[in-house]
Amino acid sequence: MKKYIFTSLLFVLIFTSCNKSNISSTEERLDQRVDSVIKLMTLEEKIGQMVLYTSDWDVTGPTLKSGYLDDIRSGNCGNIFNAHTAKYTRKLQKIAVEESRLGIPLLFGYDVIHGHKTIFPISLGESASWDMVAIEKSARVSAIEAAASGINWTFAPMCDISVEPRWGRVSEGAGEDPYLGSLIAVARVHGFQGNDLSDSLSILACVKHFAAYGAPLAGRDYNTVDMSKRVFLDTYLPPYKAAIDAGAMSVMSSFNELDGIPASGSKYLLTDLLRTELGFKGFVVTDYTSINEMVNHGIVANEVDAGLLAIKAGVDMDMQGEVYFKYLKNQVNEGLLDVKLIDESVRRILKVKFMLDLFDDPYKYCNEEREKRLVYAPEHLEAALDVAKKSMVLLKNENNVLPLQKGEKIVVIGELAASTRDLLGSWKAAGDWDFMKSTIDEIKLYNGESNVIYTEGCKKMGEDRSGFPAAIALARRADKIVMVIGEDWEWSGEAASRTSIKIPGVQTELLEKLKTLNKPVIVVLMNGRPLDLSKESTLADAILEAWYPGTMGGKAITQVLFGDYNPSGKLTMTFPRTLGQVPIFYYEKNTGRPLYLENPKYKSRYIDCPNDPLYPFGFGLSYSTFVYSDIKLSTSELTENGNLEASVNVTNTGGVDGEEVVQCYIRDLVGSVTRPVKELKGFEKIYLKAGESKVITFKITPDMLAFHRLDMTYGTEPGDFKLFIGGNSRDVKETNFALSVQ
Repeated sequence: MKKYIFTSLLFVLIFTSCNKSNISSTEERLDQRVDSVIKLMTLEEKIGQMVLYTSDWDVTGPTLKSGYLDDIRSGNCGNIFNAHTAKYTRKLQKIAVEESRLGIPLLFGYDVIHGHKTIFPISLGESASWDMVAIEKSARVSAIEAAASGINWTFAPMCDISVEPRWGRVSEGAGEDPYLGSLIAVARVHGFQGNDLSDSLSILACVKHFAAYGAPLAGRDYNTVDMSKRVFLDTYLPPYKAAIDAGAMSVMSSFNELDGIPASGSKYLLTDLLRTELGFKGFVVTDYTSINEMVNHGIVANEVDAGLLAIKAGVDMDMQGEVYFKYLKNQVNEGLLDVKLIDESVRRILKVKFMLDLFDDPYKYCNEEREKRLVYAPEHLEAALDVAKKSMVLLKNENNVLPLQKGEKIVVIGELAASTRDLLGSWKAAGDWDFMKSTIDEIKLYNGESNVIYTEGCKKMGEDRSGFPAAIALARRADKIVMVIGEDWEWSGEAASRTSIKIPGVQTELLEKLKTLNKPVIVVLMNGRPLDLSKESTLADAILEAWYPGTMGGKAITQVLFGDYNPSGKLTMTFPRTLGQVPIFYYEKNTGRPLYLENPKYKSRYIDCPNDPLYPFGFGLSYSTFVYSDIKLSTSELTENGNLEASVNVTNTGGVDGEEVVQCYIRDLVGSVTRPVKELKGFEKIYLKAGESKVITFKITPDMLAFHRLDMTYGTEPGDFKLFIGGNSRDVKETNFALSVQ
């Protein structure tokens, strides 16, 4: 019987492939192939396609189900995550294809967030490059290595906008801005999926976490999200939409609730918005056990009801929770659930498997020779080095203490300087820190062992000060002091929220003591979130934000410190002066009593701190300096069917070649609802030789001025606008124009 059914399935697939002339489109051919499989499936096998279990190779959640091999064999599990290497995935795929009744191939998912084996900077760091080509290349390399290691699905990109540095998962995102976040989401989807999902080096992207996961109350992971619909649609939704429009074929529901409904049970999010309004055609997978967790939310009484709520909301695949596996069959048999809903979910999942070409070649991702050739390929390491350098942000450089000069006597201090594991950051996938060189190893290699002294000085955590005397003594012998400080890698990422965003332990205390030596002090930061650097910014002569820069991070830090690469990164999240300013972001709105009022007391301000941040959105220095001319407009009146051009002349007035991110912002002065004081509407990253000038022009069109108006329709309103161009959101040139309706 089993042989007959499997032969029938193959016959149907071959038949539908050979009769393409009778079908009008590729989409229809695909749908027919999917339907031909569904007709052969039992209810249990259909539900099996809606199940995703973790293997025991890696654990990324609190529970682990045993017996998944038998589930694959019986058709009760159609998808596996946390399994990789070509050899191991071949073993599992062989069970699915050759031992299950219908031989339906498995999807293999993994958290390839910022690299698979070759690890790139954390996503927040990558976003600071403002370089879409480099970011897309990072995702492409990640896809190639993952695909070569048996993986065909990644749980990325994370499209969650966040203005909350206490939330550890800001490390996985693109920062606070919806426009920049949308462009980065598109770049990552294109990088992962390539031009054709059937390509054996493309992998399926997954848009996460749908939706608004980046705004948890108090910055605490998994916490409630509560915001107006207007804020959600204008600020938080755009990157998800951009990723879907770019062709992403899977979406992950988030852990949080929105408007009182957990995302995995929200019909508004997963059906009305995602499918009907945004036109999403792929499948929805939950985050880890989020169906089960709806019981804890208090929206359902038990897991039975949770599963019913989830599938009716639009969840196609249950990650690790076993809810669908346990309860859907009985709910269909009892008349509580229409089997058509199950068929629709299975149809979406199988369609993606066909798009990946898994039915025709289920072992296409299981080539061990290719895996050996592509993992850690030299060109991949070179790409990781390039992105790491572009991601670093120079926050301070008094008296041009950087770049370091080759041959200078340097003391390097800090546990993080000798750590390879921390260079990888959170979600390091299959990255191997034993493969890498540390920052101190690279500095010694570059500057010569005799010119570099290293001492730990203190740990990144804890109160141990026993290393202070040795660090101070060695620092006295050096020309310059380089101190590598920051957070332990586990202090950012999932389940890593903080109530303080200061540098932990006694690292800053040691920095204070080193400052008294009256020698130039350079701080290199390793961290996964904006930090409170109010004290460090007064102590250090130079600060280089390196993030967690990845496999080639030590070399990248070294090349930036010594000027082989002129830093060009710009912040994509605001750095506050103190935690009390959080949330702080550049696109805030004015109040009825704004700061610029002459009244000394009754206005929106702090009595113990300025309103403005320590380092604003878009900020980043260079070893060069860039001067902007005044803005020239092609016209001061923008018509509803026209455009205007805004131009500035940018000159590199420094002594070295460098890159600058020229940023364009707009403010709508009067609206039917209040509008932000600035919104990023364009940018261009340019390279200028020393002394060179270039005219940069931004084209402004009416659609760039649209928003959700008072009646919640989306569009523009006539009136006056300000336009700003500069090197960050604070230091800008400005001019005025008007939008008219004829």
